[in-house]
Amino acid sequence: MNKLGMGMMRLPLLDENDFTSIDYEQVNQMVDAYMDAGFNHFDTAYVYHEGIGEQAFKKCVVERYPRDSFKIATKLPLFVITEESQLEPLFEEQLKNCGVEYFDYYMLHNVSGFTETAWKNVDLYSFIQKKKEDGFIKHIGLSTHGDAEFLEEILFDHPELEFVLLQINYLDWEDEGIESRKCWEVARKYNKHVMIMEPYKGGFLADVPEEAEKIMKEYNPEKSVVSWAMRFVANLDDVCVVLTGASNLEQLENNIFEFNNADPLNDDELKMLEEVSEIINSNITVDCTKCRYCVDTCPEEIDIAKIFDLYNKEKIVNKDGNPWSQLGNAYLNYSKLPDVGLASDCSECESCIEECPQQINIPEVLKDVAKTFETEGYGFTD
Repeated sequence: MNKLGMGMMRLPLLDENDFTSIDYEQVNQMVDAYMDAGFNHFDTAYVYHEGIGEQAFKKCVVERYPRDSFKIATKLPLFVITEESQLEPLFEEQLKNCGVEYFDYYMLHNVSGFTETAWKNVDLYSFIQKKKEDGFIKHIGLSTHGDAEFLEEILFDHPELEFVLLQINYLDWEDEGIESRKCWEVARKYNKHVMIMEPYKGGFLADVPEEAEKIMKEYNPEKSVVSWAMRFVANLDDVCVVLTGASNLEQLENNIFEFNNADPLNDDELKMLEEVSEIINSNITVDCTKCRYCVDTCPEEIDIAKIFDLYNKEKIVNKDGNPWSQLGNAYLNYSKLPDVGLASDCSECESCIEECPQQINIPEVLKDVAKTFETEGYGFTD
């Protein structure tokens, strides 16, 4: 059986509109429950929670558990790198942020077209290899949202890499843009271990349309909707870690339960998930996983991830286009917060597109979000 990793990208908050307001008391409870269940792999990144994700790991894990009791994975933030002189200070800052003397797993973060300024102009691979040789890293790898051909070029050119972090779930398995299956096959071809991110696809697979849930429940009433997603990834070959993010203790406990009870899918169940995927895809308006990379770069301070979540749910529950809905009201409440940008505030600078791992044309979608929510019925005027 593979390991269950605790992803620390979506930690619980004291204020849902402030991603730095981490609920440390609850995170401590989550860490304790996770460790008590026999797991010890934590995954964070320099950019998580608007730059304090690594410090949160230090506060909730390093300061409370001995170093030999856990594994830490973090990532070199390619988004901010333009020259080699930045590498050493960034790495030293990350060691300090995490409160450790070495990283168990260290990745180049999101090696893809979105970060090519860094990996084309700076010798990142030699840098992390040298850090490994000097004992500051145990295992080196990369995360990527690139396609299979892109991944194969990297692994062919850099045999020193030991693992890859890939977005894999049953919804993306045959997706022509994400190519989960093909990327997994490339990693296996080059004998690289695979770590899995987004097994629930940002929550999509934990809250599927009623039609899809009905199919699952009719086949096996005892299995939860989430269990199908976990069972799909937990039994793949050559996978060393399945990362699941949790925003509260209950979600984490559910993740642990589902992982521990993730029996393999049979052929009939795999076929059924193809049908379920078709239904889910037909209901998803915008393929956002709420990673928030776009939010950090928006000059208009639009909380794109939050808005897209409301928009997706609105399109599912309000198919008749009623002029008022609870989700529209939630958007109105969001608009009343200080210093927030609305969908209509988008300047179409396209910096968000460059950061989006899902390749969403965000400015175009925001136009429809504004058309959907910013109406006279909610008190908006031209």
